[in-house]
Amino acid sequence: MITDTTLTIIANVLGSSAMVLIVAYQHRPHNERPIRTLFQVPKEECHDNVKSWDTNLLKANDKFLSLNWQAAGGGAFALIPQTQRGKLPELLPLCRGHTSTVLDTDFSPFDDTFIASGGDDANISLWNVTPEVVFERMEAAKDGNLDELKPMATFQGGRRRVGHVLFHPTASNVLAAATGDPMIKLFDVETQKCRVELTGFTDAIQSMSFDATGSTIAATCRDRKLRLFDTRAPQSVQTVDSHGGIKGARVVWCGDRPRLITTGFSKLSERQMFLWDVADLSKPIKTEVLDNSNGIIMPFWTDNNVIFLAGKGDGNIRYYELENDELHYLSEYKSVDPQTGMAMLPRRDLNVDENEIARVYKVTNSMIQPVSFYVPRKSDSFQADIFPPALSSKPAMTAVEFFDEKKTIPPNMLNFDDRSITEGASGVAAAFGAASASEGKKDEQMQKSTGATDQMADEANAKADEEAEGKSDKEAKAKAAKEVRERAQRAEKEAREKAQHAEKKAREKAGQAAEQARVCVGSLSKGVKDSADKDAEEAISTAEKAAEDANARADKAAKAANARANKAVAMPTADAPNATEDLKAQLAERDTRIRELEMELTKLRTNQQRFRDIVLNSE
Repeated sequence: MITDTTLTIIANVLGSSAMVLIVAYQHRPHNERPIRTLFQVPKEECHDNVKSWDTNLLKANDKFLSLNWQAAGGGAFALIPQTQRGKLPELLPLCRGHTSTVLDTDFSPFDDTFIASGGDDANISLWNVTPEVVFERMEAAKDGNLDELKPMATFQGGRRRVGHVLFHPTASNVLAAATGDPMIKLFDVETQKCRVELTGFTDAIQSMSFDATGSTIAATCRDRKLRLFDTRAPQSVQTVDSHGGIKGARVVWCGDRPRLITTGFSKLSERQMFLWDVADLSKPIKTEVLDNSNGIIMPFWTDNNVIFLAGKGDGNIRYYELENDELHYLSEYKSVDPQTGMAMLPRRDLNVDENEIARVYKVTNSMIQPVSFYVPRKSDSFQADIFPPALSSKPAMTAVEFFDEKKTIPPNMLNFDDRSITEGASGVAAAFGAASASEGKKDEQMQKSTGATDQMADEANAKADEEAEGKSDKEAKAKAAKEVRERAQRAEKEAREKAQHAEKKAREKAGQAAEQARVCVGSLSKGVKDSADKDAEEAISTAEKAAEDANARADKAAKAANARANKAVAMPTADAPNATEDLKAQLAERDTRIRELEMELTKLRTNQQRFRDIVLNSE
């Protein structure tokens, strides 16, 4: 672990060139400036003598840097091994498989040697290259035997260019490609067939981003619109107005949160950052005006709830913390060397022993420069608060499960402390606050309540059918009862789903608050800890009481629905609308209860803030 003494020694010993930023990442009042320490690292740590197109992107993983290369004839990109530091040879084996300019590349999240590339020739190429192969070609090139790397497969991505390629975050062998048709296509790379087409764009696609499970894609377009697609239902699309300028909008998901961040330009050419709530895209919930520069902003998200902003043509990298739907400016890395592109290393490949929470690679005129962000701590123990579990290299499902079975499975998560993997939903819970035992109990109670409601509704429907058949005016009343039952079933289903969603959201956030509170309480003195434990018990008790109250109301509502269903069968046809109105009133009462549960959640968040205040006052 890096300590203050270590920082002083490093600063005095190391030479000049690439900058590494040390950031004090700790809870503090946001009006205070963060502690920053800058020091130099040798130029040998950089990748020098690179040649890239100004508008091309860089991608990085633990083994390679993938850079679109400015070479005669175009259609090439370089795979630079991470261990190949310093000046690159003049004769470098390039990946050549496109007949025109390579526009984008992406590494598979499950295999560091598997790469996809898209080009201006409308083709997609697949590559499987190891660092050993690259080093062998580099050695052979010294003797004048330059042997270029060739793709393992090439297929057509669209009628026009393929501007962006992006692998699915949880399913193996699933690749998204933004084409110039314009549309986003999802390919099964094993069969090299397009399985899903996401349409509705009216101009060039500027960026796209999967959510944590890969079930939703967000995309920005030159027509100034932000679009949200359900990959399992391609016809389902949400379209809203985004940034007013047509230049270079970008979008990124905020981890597993239902939040999006977009960057772009206003009509007055101001650079902007918008925060969106996925549940309500009518307008951004937060708007930040950055400056009046003309470089496109590239956003990068980390699961420390920090968003990094790097502008093309800028030398600086700004970073903000997202907390309670507020974007708090932290600080910025400053450099006189403007970047033309940038990539972020996957979190699972960071140096945990030195508290490295992020690493980016910036492309300058002829150099790829690493910039690391550290959190200095006095303790040498593992810092769990700054290293939540990261996406692992193990896929959660196959392409068949994704395309044919329409599955949505959370990603498998890597635990930094013991390098173990937690699969599926358990991994997400561990990463963002697992629910406590009491929350599990409430979940069981809610499921029982829902099951009882379903059973009572079925019994009421069966009884209504039996009684309706015995009436003299059988056909008229049976038709009226059927209409009432269908409306009741639809309304009850919608209300039950909404209540379950609200309860699930409340349990997850309450669990997150409780887990964070326990972490904070663990470092307090005994007296303060006892007080905090008492507050935590009161908060959990309040949540349990609210859940029990909700269960009681659900049972009461089910019994009322049963009585109304029985009564509805005996009603004349003309009275059916009155029964419907009663059902609507009952649904309104249930909606009111959902809002009350949301208020209970707000109280839990307030308790969480109290714990954080206790930590600050005790330090």
